[in-house]
Amino acid sequence: MSEVKLTAETRTEFGKGAARRIRRDNKVPGVLYGHGSDPLHLTFPGHDLLLALRTPNVLISLDIDGKSQELAIPKAVQRDPLKGFLEHVDLQLVQRGEKVTVEIPVHTEGELAPGGNLLEHVLNALPVETEATHIPEAVTVSVEGLAAGASVLAKDIELPKGTTLAVEEDAVVLQVLAAQAEEAAEGEGAEGGEESAEA
Repeated sequence: MSEVKLTAETRTEFGKGAARRIRRDNKVPGVLYGHGSDPLHLTFPGHDLLLALRTPNVLISLDIDGKSQELAIPKAVQRDPLKGFLEHVDLQLVQRGEKVTVEIPVHTEGELAPGGNLLEHVLNALPVETEATHIPEAVTVSVEGLAAGASVLAKDIELPKGTTLAVEEDAVVLQVLAAQAEEAAEGEGAEGGEESAEA
């Protein structure tokens, strides 16, 4: 798992006007909380934070005002709905060896059984409990040969060592839906309209 270093400055101005001024300087307002401490209001460099947040559950090593070092993970990220820029970020304090509950992306590999069936991601991310400094970037599930009606439950997914489920074992993560029957007759009665599939 990657660890990204970021600098942060404490902020004393609050409210919408202050937040707009911060964003005009290409910075992002945020809050750091956890471990029973008072929330710490911070400002982050916008571009560096954007790059860091491309990795789900990234571990961030914060240098705050050049005085203290903290480890944190992102808990909530607000983006502008139209332009997509970062508006605000909430970070949770963590410690090495501490267990945290996070959601990790579910990736699939392999081909479904023939027949044009559809794979539905019931859960796009799997809630797990894991060490803060060893959060898996994703889990990969094989769907090779699965037919309509088949499903993959949370307990069927192999998790990395030290990671446990934070959801019911019988929760459906993926399921295979039967193909719609509309396309079955297409291509049969279209006389003279055949197109060569060869280039």
